[in-house]
Amino acid sequence: MTAVKTAFIGLGVMGSPMAGHLLAKGYSVTVYNRTTAKAEAWVAAHAGGKHALTPREAAEGADFIFLCVGNDDDLRSVTLGENGAFAGMKANAIMVDHTTASAEVARELNEYALSKGVHFIDAPVSGGQAGAEKGQLAVMCGGDQAVFDQAKPVMDSFAKAVTLMGPSGSGQLTKMVNQLCIAGLVQGLSEALNFAQCAGLDGEQVLGVISKGAAQSWQMENRGTTMLADQFNFGFAVDWMRKDLGLCLAEANRNGALLPVAALVDQFYSELQNRGGGRWDTSSLIRRLRKNQS
Repeated sequence: MTAVKTAFIGLGVMGSPMAGHLLAKGYSVTVYNRTTAKAEAWVAAHAGGKHALTPREAAEGADFIFLCVGNDDDLRSVTLGENGAFAGMKANAIMVDHTTASAEVARELNEYALSKGVHFIDAPVSGGQAGAEKGQLAVMCGGDQAVFDQAKPVMDSFAKAVTLMGPSGSGQLTKMVNQLCIAGLVQGLSEALNFAQCAGLDGEQVLGVISKGAAQSWQMENRGTTMLADQFNFGFAVDWMRKDLGLCLAEANRNGALLPVAALVDQFYSELQNRGGGRWDTSSLIRRLRKNQS
């Protein structure tokens, strides 16, 4: 049986391990990255992998083309045009976009795909770098059921849950819900832990108790201790969260949803950026609350 051919475009902290899982599951993988040296390094570390010099070249002959880039503009730059991935796709091939982008660009690219006789699924992920490395991502998808059914077994290579949420754009809308939840949770956790320390409590002991009750969350389990230790050199960066919250606020402006907490937390993240914390982990919100914290 001929191996299923895949392409992976975008080898950041998420894309690189995701592409690695595809190769480990027996899929043929050709990668593309804007910085060629990063693609060459990936191939050197993953026996059997190949790299291409353009998105078009990577997509040629592939059954599935996966994307994980930065934003709407990045997405258009690697998919459209003479050297874009769409130009290299064979008939009925499936493009799966794991970028966190707007629902608008997802619908735009889906329409373009259909006009070219190929398919598109918006499929943003949650679980962070650790989830990508462990192959334990949650993938929320928008697109056609029949196309999703073909792509899901391949996405299972790097995911613990892959769910079709509705038509094109629904995956991106669901990811916005995810980010809104995280923003409120991190701010609440920041205030709570700072309160505990100001009250003279042992922060670690507090976490040990409340993490067993109704206050428990992924953020508490995975970021509580590092927040107490003032460690923020890992995980999901403030710059990325601001990009995502911008998408949420823009979509809310269109659909009429009220996001007062998200708008406030977005301002707080802006303050951290102005203090040079754009690459700090999102849990660094607690730094705003600490006295004499630079």
